[in-house]
Amino acid sequence: MKRACYIGGKWVPMAEHAPLYSPCTGQAIAHVPQADAQAVERAIASAEEATTVMRRMPAYQRAAILEKIALLLDERMEEAARIVALEAGKPIRTARGEVIRTVQTYRFAAGEAKRLHGETIPLDAAIGGEGRLAYTVREPLGVVGAITPFPFPLNLVAHKVGPALAAGNAVVLKPASQTPLSALLLAELAEQAGLPPGALNVVTGSAAVVGEKLVTDPRVRALSFTGSPAVGIDIRNRAGLKKVILELGANAAVIVDTDAQLDEVVPRCLFGAFAYSGQVCTSVQRIYVAEGLYDEFVSRFVAQTKALCGGDSLDEHADFSAMIHPRQTERVLEWIGEALQQGARLACGGEVVERMLLPTVLTHVPHTAKICCEEVLGPVVLINPVASLQEAIRLVNDSRYGLQAGVYTNNLRAALEAADELRVGGVIINDIPTFRADHMPYGGVKESGLGREGVKYATDELSELKLVVVKR
Repeated sequence: MKRACYIGGKWVPMAEHAPLYSPCTGQAIAHVPQADAQAVERAIASAEEATTVMRRMPAYQRAAILEKIALLLDERMEEAARIVALEAGKPIRTARGEVIRTVQTYRFAAGEAKRLHGETIPLDAAIGGEGRLAYTVREPLGVVGAITPFPFPLNLVAHKVGPALAAGNAVVLKPASQTPLSALLLAELAEQAGLPPGALNVVTGSAAVVGEKLVTDPRVRALSFTGSPAVGIDIRNRAGLKKVILELGANAAVIVDTDAQLDEVVPRCLFGAFAYSGQVCTSVQRIYVAEGLYDEFVSRFVAQTKALCGGDSLDEHADFSAMIHPRQTERVLEWIGEALQQGARLACGGEVVERMLLPTVLTHVPHTAKICCEEVLGPVVLINPVASLQEAIRLVNDSRYGLQAGVYTNNLRAALEAADELRVGGVIINDIPTFRADHMPYGGVKESGLGREGVKYATDELSELKLVVVKR
């Protein structure tokens, strides 16, 4: 894999490099080029130049390139999975699942390139509109800036790059500092697939240099950002008239109603809480269980949590591994300690073994604890009892976030009530909020974000509507 930025269809060496450390071992695994202001300027200029080519490219050609990217990634699946496992510390089995989803995401994007269309408008429905033909078309925005986080270094990139290219835009991608290698692999694949020079630029480096330029440069017409609410809100405040899509934080919750089948519910909640050590924005962080099921639910959940296997991210048997950085592990330990000081009970976990924070279960957690009201982004879940569905809905809604929520119930009225009253971007009935299909609309309300991902919806977001009126 090239150790240079990919700008204007060329691999451009940088003067400075920074070591990239394995989350699992702490050892250096690569040296990553650090773009300076001149390199970012060159990337934006290259993207702007490529917008002319992309705008004129027929939809079938854009679709063919995206299909080719998917095919090439599929052929290099094991290599890609190992890259994700190494740089992100994601267990290899989970990393393979991400690669499979990413292949699918680019295929969805290829399909959307051929489905992007407008509509006819019956102007004669209004007085004075007679004798006119009106129709709309969707056109590319131009240069799209994409800023991505570490949890899904291939698939979250695909959810930005795929729709942007499908709509005919050019992209400047700034991957997360911890996970740049998978983005550089994408650049290789895009080059092999025949993407025009400048249509995709991958610029690695600091947010202060790369991200700042993408936010403030007027040639960048849209920004798609996934990350923390604080950074997202700052981007929104400073982006001016750019179109902004933000996928931000969450403290996703599951409601377990009185008639839930625990044989199914417990394993799914366990997966949602501890897959990739809880470092997913829709990780199950809060579980509210009906009082009648509470003791049995906790007993089963704790027993299955203790059976999980930790290990190096390349270990085929590992269910979890080290968090992305020791500083994040220390932060989560502090939050666990704060919750215990406020009266929470530790059911299991709460300690670090060989750089790995063991999956942690807390019960009876006060609502004021950070574990409850902030985004943990770590292997910690709280399980609290509730007296009614209405109490559970109130607790889920009492949050600054609103990305997705899960509700387990066999009562249709309860399901519809929850779907109606939960203030989130997605309500998942009889499954966990971690569920995501790559073509479904995905995004949140409140401080969980602005706009929607999901390939079709992101393609719409990254294009603009033009009206054409012809007078006969």
